[in-house]
Amino acid sequence: MRYRTSIAKEILTSCVIMFAWSLGLYAQTQDSAERKRALDVYNSQNMVAALPLLEKVALAYPNDPLILSRLGFALYAISIDEKVQTTRQKMRERARSILLKSQSLGDNSNLTKLALDTLAGPDRGPISFSNIQAAEVSIREGEAAFMRGDMDQAIAAYKRALESDPNLYDAALYAGDSEFRKAKNSTDPQFRNDHFNAAGVWFAKAIAINPDRPTAYQFWGDALDAQGKTNEARDKFIEAIIADPYSSLPYVGLTQWAQRHKAQLGHPHIVPPNSTTTQGANTTLNIDPRTLDSKDGSNEWLMYDLTRIAWQKSDFSKNYPTEPAYRHSLKEETAALRMVAEACAKDLKSGKVKELEASLETLVKLNDAGLLESFVLFARPDEGIAHDFEAYRATNRDKLRRYWLEVAIIPG
Repeated sequence: MRYRTSIAKEILTSCVIMFAWSLGLYAQTQDSAERKRALDVYNSQNMVAALPLLEKVALAYPNDPLILSRLGFALYAISIDEKVQTTRQKMRERARSILLKSQSLGDNSNLTKLALDTLAGPDRGPISFSNIQAAEVSIREGEAAFMRGDMDQAIAAYKRALESDPNLYDAALYAGDSEFRKAKNSTDPQFRNDHFNAAGVWFAKAIAINPDRPTAYQFWGDALDAQGKTNEARDKFIEAIIADPYSSLPYVGLTQWAQRHKAQLGHPHIVPPNSTTTQGANTTLNIDPRTLDSKDGSNEWLMYDLTRIAWQKSDFSKNYPTEPAYRHSLKEETAALRMVAEACAKDLKSGKVKELEASLETLVKLNDAGLLESFVLFARPDEGIAHDFEAYRATNRDKLRRYWLEVAIIPG
């Protein structure tokens, strides 16, 4: 289930409520005609019509986490465009209270967690989409139609908004999402296929406007997976991560794709075992005794530490002469790991080492494949390393894709 009204579009977009599995038995035993109608209207995306129905059913089923989650989301979605600040704040507080209760009753969905995180933060109020008045008016008309569940009117309004402001990413995104909803709510195979394809056209337009926003990739991945295009969907979810790797939302799509298709996600476990402490001008290297064993290459970890010490003392300023203070960088971390990988490869080739320790063997493979930087950026980022991501992505997007396809996704 996807919810998108202003801020909610970015925060909650391609999340799918997965806890229905765990709540299925409860839902079956607590069903009623009114409950089913409330959920059906909610699923049609008509939040305005769904809210009073959910309110009524929640009184009858006060401990039904499925109803509570829907009611909380409907309140939150509608609150986004509420112009009266005090009214909006009361709606946000009530939505948060209802979602917390839903969570206490077994709702562990990513959507609920993200919504609660957002509601715990400051109220940013209604936001402006475009500084072009005609585009702003049209996209607001589209939002109103979408909230009523009228997808045809919504698409027409979003189209007008994009015509008025060709750089309005949200207009293309929301038009695609409306096409997605039309397809999702139909049981006719040809209709579904046609409108999933139409959604993809709009998502491609959004990506052309801004390839470094994740949402259109995530939405497109959902549409492709619904069409049975498993690999194409996976690729879009990967692109979402590449667009925004250091926030949690872009990972939701790929995580749920992996759950659906029995794949596993994970970064190689490569952790330098030694440590250093610095006091003033003095740096002390603390060596893990296990790294003194030269039979499996572990002794080569010393190269990592010596390289990093050199970077802290002089190499950083040589490589980044315009930066006033030292930071841990992608270049430093990669150089240090590469020194270890190359030394281990040399030991293996010469026969000095018969078999490398498992993490070192993986490190050598990553280096040989040209994926060491990608590993560092995705698996070992800190604030300093993350600072270098955009510059690396600008010329190495293919390597970032390859890392996920060849290393971080293990097929089921």
